[in-house]
Amino acid sequence: MSTLRPFALLLCILAVLCASPRAQDKATGPTDTAATPVAAIEKGEVTIRSYHMEEAKKDIDYALYVPTSYDESRALPLVVLLHGLGSNPKQVIGYDGVVDEAEKRGYAIVAPYGFNERGWYGSRGKGKEGPFFGNRKDPDNLGELSEKDVFNVLAIVEKDLRIDPTRRFLMGHSMGGAGSVYLGATRNGMWAGLAPLAPAFGGPMDLLKQLGDTPVYVVMGDKDKLVPVATVRQWVDEMKRLKTPVTYEEIAGGDHVRCITQNEAMIGRVFDFFDAASERAKAKAESKATDAKEKSEKPAPKAEDGTKKQAA
Repeated sequence: MSTLRPFALLLCILAVLCASPRAQDKATGPTDTAATPVAAIEKGEVTIRSYHMEEAKKDIDYALYVPTSYDESRALPLVVLLHGLGSNPKQVIGYDGVVDEAEKRGYAIVAPYGFNERGWYGSRGKGKEGPFFGNRKDPDNLGELSEKDVFNVLAIVEKDLRIDPTRRFLMGHSMGGAGSVYLGATRNGMWAGLAPLAPAFGGPMDLLKQLGDTPVYVVMGDKDKLVPVATVRQWVDEMKRLKTPVTYEEIAGGDHVRCITQNEAMIGRVFDFFDAASERAKAKAESKATDAKEKSEKPAPKAEDGTKKQAA
């Protein structure tokens, strides 16, 4: 499988910083935001929260959106949203259409930091070796901490909110797209669906085998100069060969950034995919419950009368 060239990775940093003006207006870096107290669950607005990451001995921010329709009588579907290289949680949750679709359809959205803006969510290994993967001030186990942060945040959100564990989704852009492929494969069974958007994934093709029957929705612009579209087409073809249920949307004239960050219609189609996957997950859970009930109600076989005679 082809991997991203160092020059392309450098451009990724510049590209993310050129994201949607509206997303940029909503976004701030980690030093610009005050975390909301954990006890306060605000509905209908993006809040920046934080927790103390014991593994790193520091506080880490994440962004959370809870729809106004939420109450504890019904479990919510959840989208875990991973940002790109050089970006942050508030920026990615501010992409056009993300919050609007979540509100309309009743989804919670959480965007972890992945430890920092360059951790790669474990998709490039547990360390920090390689171009544009950490710097000298970052811990040596940056990749490990980046992956750990995602699941720390997921555990916090599932403690604070009533989340349906059969309707967890993973979506990410660029570096976050790489994270969604990697975490979708290595944590297969956790996710009802994956949505890698312009995924900057350079891992081994064999990893795709671990996706199994998890539905995947891949989005690429055919004029993306940072992630080679031909490579992503190869991944999609391999998913199809492996019989992974994959949907591929290729945007004519689309680049690496604006066709993702400023594309409400595309985000709407991604949420259509999530809705359909939710229905499949719901039907599967109901079928499993029915089978379990029928099994429990089935009369146990009668024991044989008497005992077998011992041979003399």
